[in-house]
Amino acid sequence: MDTESPSDSSERFKLYDELELQEFQDKFVIKSHQSPNEGFWISRVDGNINLLDGDTVAESPTKTSTIYGVVGTIRLVIGTYAIVITSRKEVGSFLGFPVYRLTSMRVLACNEALRFSTSQEKRDEAYFLTLLKVVESMPGLYYSYEADISLNLQRRSKLVEGWTSKPLWKQADPRYVWNKHLTEELIELKLDRFIIPLVQGSFQTAELKLKDSCATLTLISRRCTRRLGTRMWRRGANFEGDTANFIETEQLLELEEFKFSFLQVRGSIPILWEQIVDLSYKPHLRVISHEQTPNIVEHHFHDLSQRYGEVLAVDLTDKHGEEGQLSAAYAAEMQNQQNVRYVPFDFHYHCGSSNFDDLKILYDQISEDFEKQRYFMIDRKGDILEEQKGIMRSNCIDSLDRTNVTQCYMAQKALNLQLQRIGVLTSSECISMFDEQYGKFRILWAEQGDEISLEYAGTNALKGDLVRYGKKTLTGIIKDGMSALSRYYLNNFHDGIRQDALDLISGHYTVSRNIPSPFQRNGFEPLSKNVTVQYLPVASALIIGGLTATTFTLQQGRNAHQYVSSVLCAGITAGVMAIVKAKGRQFCSRPRLCGLL
Repeated sequence: MDTESPSDSSERFKLYDELELQEFQDKFVIKSHQSPNEGFWISRVDGNINLLDGDTVAESPTKTSTIYGVVGTIRLVIGTYAIVITSRKEVGSFLGFPVYRLTSMRVLACNEALRFSTSQEKRDEAYFLTLLKVVESMPGLYYSYEADISLNLQRRSKLVEGWTSKPLWKQADPRYVWNKHLTEELIELKLDRFIIPLVQGSFQTAELKLKDSCATLTLISRRCTRRLGTRMWRRGANFEGDTANFIETEQLLELEEFKFSFLQVRGSIPILWEQIVDLSYKPHLRVISHEQTPNIVEHHFHDLSQRYGEVLAVDLTDKHGEEGQLSAAYAAEMQNQQNVRYVPFDFHYHCGSSNFDDLKILYDQISEDFEKQRYFMIDRKGDILEEQKGIMRSNCIDSLDRTNVTQCYMAQKALNLQLQRIGVLTSSECISMFDEQYGKFRILWAEQGDEISLEYAGTNALKGDLVRYGKKTLTGIIKDGMSALSRYYLNNFHDGIRQDALDLISGHYTVSRNIPSPFQRNGFEPLSKNVTVQYLPVASALIIGGLTATTFTLQQGRNAHQYVSSVLCAGITAGVMAIVKAKGRQFCSRPRLCGLL
């Protein structure tokens, strides 16, 4: 059994934590600082990757720098591109081993052969390279050189003896490895000590002091890569039952004698549905009727049951309007799920976006099932004292804001049960009675919510003050308004390219010279992203100018000629507005590599 003690690190597989990058005219060389003979080189001409040998590096490099890992490699139309870690920040430890956040990346281009390619290939390569530049700024990527952080404590504690001596990429759960597709060539070359499994999500930690006891509280969120994407371009489920924005969140509590783990998951409503941006503030939700929908729902919940046990599915969406129609479609499918308890709870109706403690209404409905699922607990020797027997799955529309508030509330309940179990708190005490420590707990959950929202929606989470302070504040309302406007802009004018970048690096789209250019096939030139978008500033200027001219001529209107001018300006303005509204989808940034499902 793996007790996760740092003392047995000598038996563990450890990655190289500092590498030397040497740049030559014809190649890049990457080798270990600790073992200079260990490494590989990539030809800048054809992109081929080769292991180092004694004759590889005879001349002096033009530039040498330190890097902190290799994210992976990807082959595009002509060239090969390596992505390396240029800076990192230690953010805490996972069961005794340092964890780092990736803070900057660099794309190394090995595409000298591009000058011999066709003009279309050059245009395609330029667009794909633009996508890699988007990847360079991806937030929320975490890793460790000594431990796999993709597995939760309960799963780790059941690993066979010797498991942690395997390469980290073999230990990892592939569904949570963000760069899995990018590591394939490195795996083929058996460069095991260079292969870093990255997890996208969040990693937050805090030290708690409760009475005479010290504890470490860690919050780890792991984003599933099977339906990776952005807020408006990845909704619902695919035909395999994988849902958008599916995240496993683990709350770890570590004391001297015991370790606790409490798991929750979130994910988009697991049926087929879409919400395509069209310049409106709240695009229409559309449920996609399909004969495979029952199978999709069955696959999704069967997978959850196999991994976690009994499932408690809490649906936090509104029960009226278009959200209500989507919720009703979900509820109808859940009637056929025998081993899942489905709980509809209209968050906005019951909580009114104002009071954290109003979630007690939900807790009273589910407390028996929630407490029966328990949590995972081991002692300092690694002996299992308690197992978590089920999982609570939460969702709202985005599975971000309402979901985060709700998960925080349930995590607080679990933390109270754990601390009461070992006598740190009495049965009548709870974490909220200790203001400073409770504040630390809330900040962990608020910052986690911001980070996973940034990855999916492009902004911090809404309703963050409900998590931080337990109530709405004026500052929070202003921040939510600014975030909502930012989401509108990003979702309409930026997320198409971001979705393409995610589809490319996750392997959902594979580049090949043997298939027609996806941009020719989809009828647009890649460097312009979407030709119609170029006309949006013109249309906006016409609308603003038309409204201004109409207002001015009305104010100056003293004769029939000026009134005719006003009517003409108003007519032109209304016409342009009607065209923009009717063609809204065409003005938006749209992904071009993969379909919605």
